[in-house]
Parts: sequence; C-alpha cells; structure tokens
Amino acid sequence: MALSVAVVGGGISGLAAAWELARSGPGLSVTVLEGSPLLGGRLRLAEVAGVAVDVGAESMLVRRPEAVRLVAELGLADRLTHPAAVGAAIVSDGRRWPMPRGTLMGVPADPDSVAGLLTPPEVQRLRHEVRTAPTGGDVAVGRLVEDRLGAAVTDKLVEPLLAGIYAGHSRNISAELAVPALYAAGLAGASLLQAARDAAPSSRAAGDVPQPVFATLVGGLGSLPGLLAAALRSDGVQIHTGTMVRRLTGRPGDWVLVTGPTTGEVSRRFDRVLLATPAAPAARLLATVAPESAAALGQVQYASMAVVTIAFAGPPGAPFAGSSGFLVPPTEPLTIKASTFSSVKWPWLAVAHPDRTFVRVSLGRQGEEATLQRPDPALARLALEDVTTVLGPVPDPLDTHVQRWGGGLPQYAVGHRGLVERARAGLPPTLEAGGAAYDGVGVPACIASGRAAARRLLTQ
Repeated sequence: MALSVAVVGGGISGLAAAWELARSGPGLSVTVLEGSPLLGGRLRLAEVAGVAVDVGAESMLVRRPEAVRLVAELGLADRLTHPAAVGAAIVSDGRRWPMPRGTLMGVPADPDSVAGLLTPPEVQRLRHEVRTAPTGGDVAVGRLVEDRLGAAVTDKLVEPLLAGIYAGHSRNISAELAVPALYAAGLAGASLLQAARDAAPSSRAAGDVPQPVFATLVGGLGSLPGLLAAALRSDGVQIHTGTMVRRLTGRPGDWVLVTGPTTGEVSRRFDRVLLATPAAPAARLLATVAPESAAALGQVQYASMAVVTIAFAGPPGAPFAGSSGFLVPPTEPLTIKASTFSSVKWPWLAVAHPDRTFVRVSLGRQGEEATLQRPDPALARLALEDVTTVLGPVPDPLDTHVQRWGGGLPQYAVGHRGLVERARAGLPPTLEAGGAAYDGVGVPACIASGRAAARRLLTQ
C-alpha cells in the first residue's frame, strides 16, 4: 500500500515540497490541500490593461540556486530571463540619488559612494565607524548599523532595502537571519565596513564581469505555480484548491485532516503531513498535537502590504526611461516605500508589450495597516500621487490594479532562529513544517524550505 502524504498549503513552499515528494520514487501518494481558490501564495499574475503581469513577487535571487534549479527540473530553463542593466535610485531629501554600488544590505564598502545621498556630516560619521563590543548574540540589523555607522545609514540605506524584503523595520529585524555577514561581524566585534568590502567581490565572476543578481520567467514569475502544478498533476499528485484544513488530529503515522464547511466536514487520513502554511494557521492546526510548536509559531508576527500596478500608454519614456525604479526611506514625507518601472527593468515585458508601460508601487510596512485600509481607488490615487511627487508629471494611467497582501510577510524578529528551532523540536514524528515563516522569505528560500521539509519527512 502506498504511503500517503498530505501537504497543507499550496504556496510555492508547499508546491516545492510536493515536487520533492513526487520525485522521491514510487510507493508514495501525495495530496496538496490549499484553502484559497488559487495556488502560488504571493506568486500571482493579474490582468492590467489587458496584460497578465506580476502583482506579487516578481523576481528570484540567482545567487541562491534553489529556484533556478527547480525551473531547470521543470524543463523551463529557456524561460529564465534577467533584469536590464539599468540602475535604481533611493529618494533622499526629495530627490533621487543613484543606488550606491557595492553595499551589503545598505552598508557601503566605500563611504564616498553615498556622498550626496547622505549629508557630509553623515558621511563623516559613517567613515569613522565606532567599533562596539561583540554583540554576544542576535541583534536587530538597524540597531547594529546605527550604533556602528550612525542613524542616517540605517534610516536612508538599510531601511528601504529591508522594507522591500520584509515590509518591516530594520530596528526590529534579526541580523542573524536577514544579513548573516553583518551578524558575524557584530558577533566578532569586527568592522561592518570591512564586512561590506569583503562581500563586494562575491558579486563578480572571473574577469570582473558583473553577474545577474535576480531572474524571473518570461511571462512573469507568477506563472511558475501553474506550471509546477501541471507537472505535479502529470506525476499523479492530487491538488485540491478551496479546501481549507480546519483541524489536525490523530497520532504519528495516522493523522486526520478535517476539511470542508462546519456543516459538511470531511475527514481525510494520511500517514504523514507537511504543513506549508503561514505561522498562524500552522499554530492553530498544531495546538492539540504539538502544543509547544504551536506556542512558538504563535509568536511570529506578520506585516501587510499592497502592490499597485499602473499601466500607461506607449513605451517607457521620460521620466521612466533609463531607471528600474526607486526606493523610499521612511524618513521621506511619502506613503509609498518603492516603485519599480517594470517595463524598463524586465526587457521581456517591453518586447512582449511595446505599446504599454507598467509601473509597480509598493505600500505598507509593519504597523502601517491604517495606510492599507483605504478603498482600492483611493490607494491607487495615493500611489500615483507619490510617484508624481518623486518623478514629476506622468501620463494619465490606462489602468490600475490593487493587490493586497494581508499578513503576507513574516517578521524575523531578533531571536527568530531560536523560535523556529523550538517550533520544529516540538513536532512529533511523521509531521513536518516549512515555508516563509521558518527559513527565509525569498522565493529560493521558500523552495529550499519546502523541499528540505519533504526530505526530513521521508527519512522518518
């Protein structure tokens, strides 16, 4: 009889876990249960001005191989594509400054590279790093950088970069997990500037030729979940959307998942279960069978955000041409936190739709939920107004789309690794967990987390 495995959650982590399980060999029956109508989690396409574009995560880090490897395993390597060689900017004091090169999550290898973006006194403070005592453990990224290099480096450089990844605040985010190289320097009482210098050469290959840092798929990264799901179904994996798992009961090797409405519950039995949901639903399901794990996961907080996509008529012209977009530090009197000029950043999009210019605008950091309570039209107007404040006049939009990601990004607070270790230590045999709440929020990290959880499940 085949060993039955349930994967709860059909985001990229859960789908990657199912892929790992399906490729493990015969004798395994795999079922994916997703509560929402759509697969993919924060990977999603939506139609804007008649074109399907990414309204969730739009790129994946190439330096981590897991996402690129999965794409190759699916036979889609020829669809991988990279950003155009154009720079981005950071807004400071109401104007755009070129994104400094050679930074380690905002910490510059060369203080001169941020002159202008930082004032002369701020550059001088940066140049004279204060070598504090070893941290003795995890510490918030922003506080570590502020203590060593000054508040301006945290506010104007680190904050906008980390906000784009976590939708959080750098003075709350774990250095150990978010920027391991800075964490190691802090732990050793070593120089952060030197850590940035040491990291700079790693982005270049032999011959000093810059290598692409990010990639996506032609057609949008949001196409990956559907392509992966099709491959899974062809391998015999059962995928059920709109199937909310309400309870998890049973014992190791004989688990019961209860799905369906309260008036018509359905009990499904499985030999093994892998949870690939956000922390809160995972904690709810584990409350009875693994209370210590549930207590740890219950402490993970999440941030909400929104992506406003704006379509303009015609190819990218002024003021979009020649730039991939800009980041906005929280010190600026603006509500948005970033804007990406998608039709400039991604050549495939410009080639496929030369009569359109697509611009993405991100809003929302942890604790800023009030910003997102506006109706969609008001949020779209706010996004356009802030973009105009930064760029000057822009054409009238052809179309706008608002994608809300309520509680979409886990916050890796100081000590998060210990929290994850406690959560996993409390899991009984034949029950595993993976996803963005545990091992990293980027697409490659989520894929790696899901596949690693599947491997652990198979060895039990």
